[in-house]
Amino acid sequence: MKIAIAGGTGTVGRHVTELVSRLGHQPVVLSRSTGVDLVTGDGVSSALDGVDGVIDVVNTSTLSAQASTRFFGTATATLLKAEAAAGVRHHVTLSIVNADTVSAGYYAGKAVQEEAVKRGAVPWTLLRATQFHEFAAQTLERGSRGILTLVPVMRTQPVAALEVAQRLVELAVGPPRGQVPDLGGPREERLVDMVRDYARATRTRTRIVQFKLPGRMGTAMRDGTLLPAPNTERGAQSFAQWLDGIAHPKPTGQQP
Repeated sequence: MKIAIAGGTGTVGRHVTELVSRLGHQPVVLSRSTGVDLVTGDGVSSALDGVDGVIDVVNTSTLSAQASTRFFGTATATLLKAEAAAGVRHHVTLSIVNADTVSAGYYAGKAVQEEAVKRGAVPWTLLRATQFHEFAAQTLERGSRGILTLVPVMRTQPVAALEVAQRLVELAVGPPRGQVPDLGGPREERLVDMVRDYARATRTRTRIVQFKLPGRMGTAMRDGTLLPAPNTERGAQSFAQWLDGIAHPKPTGQQP
């Protein structure tokens, strides 16, 4: 199969791209670095020529509901329109657990993305996952304020980005399935503990301060809304195991 990966250079996308190639399929990376811009539409149509399926893991770093909605609304519409014209048979989207329930901040854009896919003309599969283990590193970077790092109070059940990528590829090579069971990590964590452990493992010197994020988004982070339901699928790698790999990386070429 010829499979296009929107956001193929990102946290999950790079794993997806590698897995698609390893399984003998032909990956096509859709990103600005390959001359494809999903916001302006530049290069999208030509990149989808002969593509059988698309895995959409495109992302934006904004926390603004307006900016997130604008980005995901535009990018998804552009992608779906080009897919329909190119005869793409399967569109696979990665979203976030309970994105539509929260529908605030960054999650507002993901909710818009989900609705666009469901209303679109291209047969689809939608996988919702929890935050990735890498979320600790992202929070540390974004929350740094000089000698301090601000971390919002949050309950999360992080999952390995590689395991999410594996699930996405499995879905992409099969028939469209609509919304499939959510995928979460093996155990619940506190974000502040994850960030502290990550800082310790990477020898990052900073004082970590926890705070309550206001609004609907902050409430959802604190009250467990972003946790997966008990009967959904679970990844195998814990955050502690992932972190051990960061602190003690395996020799180059050794399989995980």
